[in-house]
Amino acid sequence: MTEITTLSQFLTTANTQFQIYDLGRRVQHIDMLAFQQIDSLLAPYPYPIQGHAQFAIVFWQQEQLPYIWFVKLPLDEQGLLSPAPRTQFIKMILEALGRNPTQALTDAQQEQLANHPFSFKPNQHKLALFNALVRLQLGQPASSQYEFATQYLSGQAAQDTWPQLGLQGLADICVRAHQFNHLDDIINALDNAPIEVQAALCQCLEHINIDKRLAEHLFNQLEQAQDHIKVMYLAALASDVQYSMTAINQLNEQQHLDDNTLITIAARNWLALKDDATRKHYLEALAKQPQHFFNQVFADIVAIPSLRSGLLADLRHPDRSVQLATAIGGLFRATSL
Repeated sequence: MTEITTLSQFLTTANTQFQIYDLGRRVQHIDMLAFQQIDSLLAPYPYPIQGHAQFAIVFWQQEQLPYIWFVKLPLDEQGLLSPAPRTQFIKMILEALGRNPTQALTDAQQEQLANHPFSFKPNQHKLALFNALVRLQLGQPASSQYEFATQYLSGQAAQDTWPQLGLQGLADICVRAHQFNHLDDIINALDNAPIEVQAALCQCLEHINIDKRLAEHLFNQLEQAQDHIKVMYLAALASDVQYSMTAINQLNEQQHLDDNTLITIAARNWLALKDDATRKHYLEALAKQPQHFFNQVFADIVAIPSLRSGLLADLRHPDRSVQLATAIGGLFRATSL
């Protein structure tokens, strides 16, 4: 019998269909071929966070309801899954389930799988968006909260009934933005709904590939917003690299790249940092923060494979400011200890 050495191999051998979603930075689907490369230790994990890969495995057989595992595995210095923990996780699954992950489990097996050291629980915003995406992609109906969310955003319910809204219902609408009149309703809500509703919508939109009309509207909202809430519109622009770049550069000119905004960019809008000029502005703003903050954020973003080469080149860039050069020196001293 063939030895099982990867998660993909295990799920394929068990005749399951499966999908993988990153839950570390943004909730996003990972292409199957890409995951097989990651799983085989041939490619770095594309969205690392704090030295780990955090992802969901959704798998099912034929007409069964899907099973979901939330998995957190450490990465090595090259950004690859660390071999020993990955192998330990696979071994643990095989010991608990044999070669059939969809078999009925005993209470002991359920407890063993629920309490394994590689599990994690996503926060409620990511979980709501993840549930909405999975239901949509598997052709399942939206949650029970969807109906009222639709009524509220379309103006069929009084505006002061917003406390009855469920985050799951708003997530269901956001992933279905191109169905019915949902896109118009979202845009209208960003203009007229209470700030609590706007904030919840933005938290959902952070994880969705939004169209240009919605991106333009979010950017306009950001320009007009009070300083302390600009960041929520920025995060909602995460999937639109051009508008993210424009927003970051504008916030930089206005001296609004504070610690919270810098963290948000690293966690959600990092794709904008592929642009050399935007990345330079970001690093200069980061260098104005305390040294330990600079070190932590830099270590986080330099681990992202798509940013790594650009950031390493920036460490030696001759046009960096004295302040940035000093922060980089502090980074080198900290890493050499």
